[in-house]
Amino acid sequence: MSVNQRISNVEIRQEHTARDNLARLEVEGVLGVNLMAAPGAGKTSLIQRTVEVLSPSLRIGIVEATPSVGGPEPLYESEVPWVQVTTGAAPHLDAAMLSQALRRIPLTAVDILLVENVGNLIREGPCELGLQANVIIASVPEGDDKPYRYSEIYRDADAVILNKTDLLGSSAFDIEFFRRGVELIKPGVPVFPLSCRTGADLYRWIDWLALTRKYALATMTATSGR
Repeated sequence: MSVNQRISNVEIRQEHTARDNLARLEVEGVLGVNLMAAPGAGKTSLIQRTVEVLSPSLRIGIVEATPSVGGPEPLYESEVPWVQVTTGAAPHLDAAMLSQALRRIPLTAVDILLVENVGNLIREGPCELGLQANVIIASVPEGDDKPYRYSEIYRDADAVILNKTDLLGSSAFDIEFFRRGVELIKPGVPVFPLSCRTGADLYRWIDWLALTRKYALATMTATSGR
């Protein structure tokens, strides 16, 4: 078997696993959200804020992908269902890794599953996981050129968050340049400038997440009723 054939077989298995992951989430009525960002953009802070705001009305579950085994973040010591996945040398979570995580998390007790992917914007091969939404988190300190430099991964985004907007006044970050870059790569995708530190404009992201879950649930119900 050639190298290309082996790669193709791996990709096919991952595609099948992604479809199985999606089916498992839909059966339980769970919205799965893939959170992607460079290191330090604020994935964990966003999850913490999201749990704080949504927990009274929606049950949140968390899958944390990490290159090496580590202790739980303070948030994950709470009663929020949480599973950690070690990816090792892999540049990002894959469908097979997520499948194992889904077996360990109580999906019947979850409405929205937030998947904190590995901190990496370099896309190497398929990143289809079987989740209903892909969200990219950028931050002001990273610079306003990220959409232009990492266009391939931005092309898969269903929403883009610009975190740490409280630093805009002390930065050369051009928010309109950033928006134009996102629009160029993925026309029409929503962009949510916010600050996890201060909570400013967080509601825009929360509203989008709740509405996306509501829409996904209606779609699941309609599909299962056929």
